[in-house]
Amino acid sequence: MSTAARYHITIFGAVQGVGFRPFVYRLARQFGLNGWVSNHSGGVIIEIEGEKEILDRFLRSLPEERPAISSIQSMEVTELDPSGYPDFVIRGSDHSGNTTAIIMPDLAMCPDCLREMLDPTNRRYRYPFTNCTNCGPRWSIIRSIPYDRQNTSMHGFTMCPDCQREYDDPADRRFHAQPNACPVCGPSLTLTDSRGTFLARGNDALVQTARALSDGKIVAVKGIGGYHLMTDPFNDVSVRLLRERKRREEKPFAVMMPNIETAAQYCDMSAKESDALRGTAAPIVLVRKKGRPVPAIGFSPSIAPGNPFLGIMLPYAPVHHLLMKELPQPLIATSGNLTDEPICIDDADALRRLGGIADLLLMHDRPILRHADDSIVRIIAGRESVLRRGRGLAPLPVMLEQAPDRTILAVGAHLKNTVAVNAGAAVFVSQHIGDLETEQSFQAFKESVNGLQHLYNLVPDVIAADAHPDYLSGKFAQSLLQPTQIVHHHAAHIFSCMAENRVSGELLGVAWDGTGFGDDGTIWGGEFFSWDGEEMQRIATFRPFPLPGGAAAVKEPRRTALGLLYEMTNGTLHDCGDLPPVKQFLPQQVETLRRMLLNGLNSPRTSSAGRLFDAVSSLIGLRHVMAYEGQAALELESLADMNADGPYPFTIGVLPSDPSVAQVDWEPMIRSVIDDVRSNTPPSVIAGRFHRTMAEIIVAVAERMGRTTVLLSGGCFQNAMLTERTILRLNEEGFVPYWHQRIPPNDGGISLGQLYGTVLCGNRRQNERFVIHHES
Repeated sequence: MSTAARYHITIFGAVQGVGFRPFVYRLARQFGLNGWVSNHSGGVIIEIEGEKEILDRFLRSLPEERPAISSIQSMEVTELDPSGYPDFVIRGSDHSGNTTAIIMPDLAMCPDCLREMLDPTNRRYRYPFTNCTNCGPRWSIIRSIPYDRQNTSMHGFTMCPDCQREYDDPADRRFHAQPNACPVCGPSLTLTDSRGTFLARGNDALVQTARALSDGKIVAVKGIGGYHLMTDPFNDVSVRLLRERKRREEKPFAVMMPNIETAAQYCDMSAKESDALRGTAAPIVLVRKKGRPVPAIGFSPSIAPGNPFLGIMLPYAPVHHLLMKELPQPLIATSGNLTDEPICIDDADALRRLGGIADLLLMHDRPILRHADDSIVRIIAGRESVLRRGRGLAPLPVMLEQAPDRTILAVGAHLKNTVAVNAGAAVFVSQHIGDLETEQSFQAFKESVNGLQHLYNLVPDVIAADAHPDYLSGKFAQSLLQPTQIVHHHAAHIFSCMAENRVSGELLGVAWDGTGFGDDGTIWGGEFFSWDGEEMQRIATFRPFPLPGGAAAVKEPRRTALGLLYEMTNGTLHDCGDLPPVKQFLPQQVETLRRMLLNGLNSPRTSSAGRLFDAVSSLIGLRHVMAYEGQAALELESLADMNADGPYPFTIGVLPSDPSVAQVDWEPMIRSVIDDVRSNTPPSVIAGRFHRTMAEIIVAVAERMGRTTVLLSGGCFQNAMLTERTILRLNEEGFVPYWHQRIPPNDGGISLGQLYGTVLCGNRRQNERFVIHHES
């Protein structure tokens, strides 16, 4: 016979801002149970009582029937004596306790809200701030936890009676939807010129914006996580003008498609790419352009010059949908900023920073509290791989297997910066902050650091940072009062992949990227590490080579190629005059660079795999000078014919400066590339063979080291061709590969790796080469 009981249930996870309390209310009523549900600083608390058998059925139903956009990370249940609750109610939020709730990211507009917004009989017809518990802003409007209206940027908008009625009705889709609003009581649009002069409001502002875009104007449009710069992708004059004003020479622009059918007219999309586009995160997805688009008129070649891929997205904010109803065509939608600056979120700031770029600004009066660039996703090996983590994905946490015994703040890298902090086992990685190259970016970095700590009410015990002495993030860490934990750049890449994939035990980690500070004073970037469960060791690397001009070589693959040729010819550059990178320079320039290399002037040595991609791009005459980071490698991947002959030769010996480390010698491969260039082998074949060779190098090192588990991390593994070929070959040879999916493989994942490396190694003070403790 069943007996009466009361359960106290504490749920941690993505359960605030997703309709979870209304779901619990309806489920309790369905089972005839009494009690209450409330938000609290750690998630949701339920007290519920009734017959124990029915309570257990209620418990099983919670995870099985929860809202689709919620997630339950943990659920703690304590059985208590019955209290005699008369009914079931939703209580006000409890502000006590540790702040560990998982805040949902901003979500794309749901079909129900879109249908209402386009219905002429609905009171929200053409209202560009329509939302419900299943969609709309979350992360970008929250000021503090719990996620209640008074703790968001909507606190200044008092709901009208109709909106309040929806908000209070448990059966309504907008029950406790914190951004709930309508044309009577909510935010509104305003259109101004570039000097801030008022032009129109509300629907008139939308209509005039669409007309301006149709006329080839550039318009700054305020969305959910910041401003976009939008213009007509068919108008080459407008696209080139946008490049000139934004100071963005060749880096591709993203294109917003009105719907998936239009996207299919311009791009070849797989089912997984289509699914990613239509997901609640609504990211930018990298897809291949059609060779011959279905429409008679194609996009301006200035959108993504020399690039067979296009970053596309679907409308995700109500204002996007309405613009595209007025102007049913694709539109460029690039981040609202100057190059190397953070995206604009404030209207006054937008007028100052975007007034020289945009002809018009479409603003609204709902404040954005946190910037959130569009996330970028690419399908690699059949899975979504996040290349930039922003709107729609941040700040969902990575859950560690065990909660660390302290709070750690990780300040990330210099490029593609993110920051991370843990609240127990939940590691919250910030949205993409960007390259810390400008004062505005550094300010955004500091705001993100402070914002994460404030939101989750955390005071870190230790700060984790990169070893590079000149990184602004590292200098910031050293300025704080807490002790600093130094986690070397490439070790952090491996720790990041370990944390995301929950991998432990013995493994081989492959960290390939463009640049990272090595502990021997050189620039690393082609590293292999072993992890034995306690210690990280560098066990293999590429043969180092010089970079003439240092930072200049990072932007000029021709210089990197010249460094390889110098190394191969013992400093003579003999018989190299016919090669494409050498022909890029005048004879006297070649001699100046040779002498620079000979004397070691501004010619740091590197083991970077990323620079090898650059050098090969120049050697085959593809790209000698880059307009943006990674351009040479992307074009090399795009060109590659993976059906070409087998890999080029390479050898593995020992590093002369440290015989305990194996050295992969690239010279046999580069000599073979040069032979193919001189024999007029098609560049696509050379590019394909080079990619196959780089994959074989990983397999060869894995076989040499004898570790079954292999982790792939670093910016080079944004390259789908390299990653997929490596995964294929590792699987064929009996290895178990892991790679990034929800955390970027590039430096956007460094903060997670710094934090996890501190968790794993931070309590040890000896024999730690790559995780070093410094007292404040």
